[in-house]
Amino acid sequence: MSEGVKLIANNKKAYHDYFIEETYETGIALHGTEVKSLRMGKCSIKESFVRIENGEVFIYGMHISPYEKGNIFNKDPLRVRKLLLHRGEINKMTGKIAEKGYTLVPLRVYFKGSLAKVEIGLAKGKKLYDKRQDIAKKDQRREAEKEFKVRNLA
Repeated sequence: MSEGVKLIANNKKAYHDYFIEETYETGIALHGTEVKSLRMGKCSIKESFVRIENGEVFIYGMHISPYEKGNIFNKDPLRVRKLLLHRGEINKMTGKIAEKGYTLVPLRVYFKGSLAKVEIGLAKGKKLYDKRQDIAKKDQRREAEKEFKVRNLA
């Protein structure tokens, strides 16, 4: 990652379940204590998903733990949050999602400078046999690295 980027949450499962075709960097509309909680790394996007409604993009199921010192100012940890994108990007995504099999998936949450960002991916679902092929490729690569390591040590 480049300088000034601090990773908060990563969605490894998305890469396992989907073919990621395009990625978009979006801003996220947060309330005060949510930003503090994010700075402490208290975020999960494992079960989250993205929807486009009335020309606006929202993320559902993103869990930001309540800030311990926030008392009455804390918001619901699973509330729906708005993602900030340009109109042209939203229109492009809407056109792609209209095609069969495409969806929007959050990939990672990070700070870029002082701004909280969410990277979302335009994804197409994998079938079971695709997942098996990926696992087989990963095993082959691991075996090759192991073999290479053994040869270099001898």
